[in-house]
Amino acid sequence: MCQRPGHLEDPEHRQHPALLDNPERPVYGVSEWLLDHSHFQIFFVNPRLDTLFGHDVYPSIADIPEWVDIVDVFRNVADVPTVLDEAIAVKAKSMWLQLGLRDDISANRAVKNGLKVVQNRCLKVDYDLLLLKH
Repeated sequence: MCQRPGHLEDPEHRQHPALLDNPERPVYGVSEWLLDHSHFQIFFVNPRLDTLFGHDVYPSIADIPEWVDIVDVFRNVADVPTVLDEAIAVKAKSMWLQLGLRDDISANRAVKNGLKVVQNRCLKVDYDLLLLKH
């Protein structure tokens, strides 16, 4: 179920982390790094924020005005099924569960719905490793 996606190299892919505006949280640093170093067009999702890093923040994945293909999850593992429901509804291609997150039931459901799944991995670390290869 866990796989290292080759689709990180595709410049059309977009991802979003659901995050808080707390610089102490890992999601803050990862998001900032991805904005500065990746080719991703990043959309932020959090119903309690309006902007972050000068970008609009959307209340849900469904509110993002463009197609999202990688849904990067930085939430409590108990929230993964709900995020997966949103990812399926917007026809995302992948769901990425960050370090420390693993939900095999949701991962199986995601795969049955045509999504690629990565669990317990850091998108920044994997992207950085990809850059080192080139």
